[in-house]
Amino acid sequence: MYRICKRIFDFVCALIGIIGTSPVWIVTIIMIELSDRGPLFYFANRVGERNEKFKMWKFRSMRVARGANEASLRPDQDRIFWWGKVMRRLKIDELPQLLNILNGTMSIVGPRPAAVDQVDITRGGENAICASVPCGLTSQSSLWDYIYGDQFEEEAEYNEKVLPIRLKLDVYYVRHASFFGDVKLIIWTVVAILYTACGKYPQWMHEKLVAYSETV
Repeated sequence: MYRICKRIFDFVCALIGIIGTSPVWIVTIIMIELSDRGPLFYFANRVGERNEKFKMWKFRSMRVARGANEASLRPDQDRIFWWGKVMRRLKIDELPQLLNILNGTMSIVGPRPAAVDQVDITRGGENAICASVPCGLTSQSSLWDYIYGDQFEEEAEYNEKVLPIRLKLDVYYVRHASFFGDVKLIIWTVVAILYTACGKYPQWMHEKLVAYSETV
């Protein structure tokens, strides 16, 4: 029943989300073109539920570079144009994933999709359980990555300080998934974005997420 309700909830919310944020889409499309001429969207190769591959939609936030390495867990900061940085901080670049939610390749809440070259890292060992549920736009691990992980540009430092808790939080989500838990995470995501927009850090959320990871 939870899976059925989740799918209906996802479809309705994604449709309302696209309509409600359509002015943001229009402004973003214009700003991308003004910032760096090229494709409006970036299609990332990702692995979701049942380890099936799919194309994940994102607004392009980087200058086009042939042969760019997608295997890194950290973005190439030098390639991010100025509007791309704004989009990343406010999660505007993730809005096109509402289309993935409509077509059923993603959910609003769930473990983040794994990059094809990172499956061994993010879906290995205990984290293999993450392939049993739809991947999502937000989750505990996404929030951890957003409020804390974005501080670290160096991959080695990110892998040491951020990744271990991020992986545990994905397992935590799968083990505790519920409809009301999903609603709570959606609210937390909005709150985290508002904190970021105001230049503040949600320390209480940081502490909660660390506590969740310690139960895994």
